[in-house]
Amino acid sequence: MKQQRYDVVIVGGGAAGLSGALALGRARRSVLVIDAGEPRNAPASHVHNYLGRESTPPGELLAIGRSEAAGYGAEIVEGRVASAEKLPEDGGEQGFRVVTEGGRSVEARRLLVTTGLVDELPPVPGLAARWGREVLHCPYCHGHEVADRPIGVLATGPLAVHQALMWRQWSDDVALFLHTGPEPTEEEYEQLAARGVAVVDGEVTGLEVADDRFTGVTLASGRVVPREALVVQARFTARSAVLESLGLKPVAQEMGGVVIGTYIPTDPTGATEVPGVWAAGNVTRLTEQVIGAAAAGLMAAGAVNGDLIAEDTRLAVAARRA
Repeated sequence: MKQQRYDVVIVGGGAAGLSGALALGRARRSVLVIDAGEPRNAPASHVHNYLGRESTPPGELLAIGRSEAAGYGAEIVEGRVASAEKLPEDGGEQGFRVVTEGGRSVEARRLLVTTGLVDELPPVPGLAARWGREVLHCPYCHGHEVADRPIGVLATGPLAVHQALMWRQWSDDVALFLHTGPEPTEEEYEQLAARGVAVVDGEVTGLEVADDRFTGVTLASGRVVPREALVVQARFTARSAVLESLGLKPVAQEMGGVVIGTYIPTDPTGATEVPGVWAAGNVTRLTEQVIGAAAAGLMAAGAVNGDLIAEDTRLAVAARRA
């Protein structure tokens, strides 16, 4: 960290953070990106639906982004931010102090937080080890890669039928494992039957794996149902500790009347309720894909730069009058 005060400190170096760093670097702002190195999509083999970068490995996309942002002067360091605090205004200029878990401290005129979220998986043995490989949740991210294969949907809540009907778009061999989810209604049973989705009773107790490939689902009865992909509903929990240290609180995100996770509210530009603090990416939009997170980072960066221009102008007018 070569200097102690930056125009903008960005907490999180994923697609949203690096996109913001690139835009702010091009705007000739001094930018520091502090990245903990825990991208949400690290288990996945490729990024999809990213125009111009389709099927790029996640690590490669980040490396490209770091290089591009650094090319415009952004500094990128490894580290985990422990907290942030608002500093007293100095001559009308806002400021924040950011402290890493290692005890290093830097100041910034503005903050952009892009810390993402954590996928909390159902407590079934073996799920975490296959997450992002054959254990999936987003059909738009992974559906094409498992098209026409035997797919299972693990029911843990009321959205399971909706998931099963969605994934039926990619395969005609879909089985809904009721597991710990609620019994489908008569209408839902009719919908599943009409679409040819099998319904399997019994709790799932584990996953079958052979030659490092997922091959089936084990039920409490001992029965093994062959499958090549398993869909789960993860709980999306925002990595909001830094924003909470500034007084912001996560709120529940609902889908179809079901809480699917937590997020930090912002306006359309990413501005939070704390003046001078923006957020972008999955920390504020739980269902955003990579390309959307990058777009949100760009939007927030533009708003941050505009806010800094307004402050620069106020300070310049005050200095001229003095």
